[in-house]
Amino acid sequence: MSTVATLSRVSFASLTPNNLGTVRKLNSVIFPIKYSEKFYQDILNPELEDFCKLVYYNDVPVGTICCRFETQGDQTNLYLMTMGVLAPYRSRTLGSQSLDLILATASTHKSKINKIYLHVQVSNESAKKFYERHGFQEVGVHANYYKKIAPHDAWVLEKAF
Repeated sequence: MSTVATLSRVSFASLTPNNLGTVRKLNSVIFPIKYSEKFYQDILNPELEDFCKLVYYNDVPVGTICCRFETQGDQTNLYLMTMGVLAPYRSRTLGSQSLDLILATASTHKSKINKIYLHVQVSNESAKKFYERHGFQEVGVHANYYKKIAPHDAWVLEKAF
């Protein structure tokens, strides 16, 4: 299959109250933790429309990517809260295309975004390598980041703009 054919099969949709149930269902299957009602209300914030997306493959919702802004002093950072694709759809460049969309949007956003960062559970070596291939660097370990799943520690990865 050619790259052009693969790219044309992938599309993204903004999150709305009408598709929030799909996001909930995908998250419950993809991630080992349950997200709060506040998480789901927060990702509907219009300010985040360019940074929270449903990922479609052949018009079927197969993944999500959700970020939030964090301000520290005069710096604005983007925190990648969740990014995941259903297991049968992995290794089809969906994760890379999703991340590339967010990185491109962040680099041209009206608010100057200094960096994007995220947490990866220390047992998830493949996720860490994925982000490193996209220019992220490990900047530390957050001890006891995950309260309800083991291992509890998470790598902190970031990419500056």
